[in-house]
Amino acid sequence: MDFHLRELVTSVGGINHCVTEFVRVNQQLYPAKVFHRYCPELANQGKTLAGTPVHVQLLGSDPVCMAENAAKAASLGAPAIDLNFGCPAKTVNKSQGGAVLLQYPEVLHQVATAVRKAVPAHVPVSAKMRLGFKDKSLALDNAQALESAGIQWLTVHARTKTEGYKPPAHWEWIEKIRASVQIPVLANGEIWTTDNAIRCEAVAGTNLLMIGRGLVATPDLALRIRRQYGQLEHTDFQFRDYMILFKRLAERLDYLTDKQLTDRLKQWLHYFAMHSPEMAEVFRSVRTFRERPAFFTALDNALTAADQGATDQTGSIVSDHHRS
Repeated sequence: MDFHLRELVTSVGGINHCVTEFVRVNQQLYPAKVFHRYCPELANQGKTLAGTPVHVQLLGSDPVCMAENAAKAASLGAPAIDLNFGCPAKTVNKSQGGAVLLQYPEVLHQVATAVRKAVPAHVPVSAKMRLGFKDKSLALDNAQALESAGIQWLTVHARTKTEGYKPPAHWEWIEKIRASVQIPVLANGEIWTTDNAIRCEAVAGTNLLMIGRGLVATPDLALRIRRQYGQLEHTDFQFRDYMILFKRLAERLDYLTDKQLTDRLKQWLHYFAMHSPEMAEVFRSVRTFRERPAFFTALDNALTAADQGATDQTGSIVSDHHRS
């Protein structure tokens, strides 16, 4: 999730920290403006407006370049540096980044060691990995290689690169990894509901959770999980609550072209629709529209049909300049 979604979901609450989209490091030291583009929160002491720390994530395979860019990010105020060894994208893997490096534990160790040495001691360095590239045979070796490099914690997406995002997530492997290292291990993958979270903790043996798509689909999921553990009181988001956030995103993205804006909003509606019949109907009503006026007119009509009076509670989604 990018800066805009980080602002919105952290305003909802329940999140300890966020991680940026990865900054791909390719044989160069980036200027400050690049890091500020990926992490505008650097201008706010590395935190969202809600006060949630945002860690800068790097992806690459060259230890020297990764170390130099990590040091640069730290000098700009990044609260922590995260190393991405989990991205399954073909374009990333072809350039020797992300999950492809899980075939080479020694490279993981070299990159993480260089970054840890280059970053001031008070700035944590963490890493995210999958269970492997084609199989899980090196899962423990990779985790131990990263631990021995001096990272402070490890996030494990409980699938291999070839498994992509297909269910299930193999949480039992996180428990194996956790037992093989001494650093904290965060569990990631297929955490969409509070029941998923409770089951993941039981199987993985850790109550440290990293949530991605599940939080996009259910922005108050962190609060729901904390409620399950008796940490706070919380009433689940209802239709109007989702639409308040959706309106705020539409306003934040108003600078985009028509297609960019409608594509982005439809993407979030698609995630909302996964757990809400009302939002599924709204998504079906607007999915074919690409121009602002038609999209927002269809959206308002769908909202009225899905929940009569919802726009009276949240304010009309359509502003005058959207219709122009």
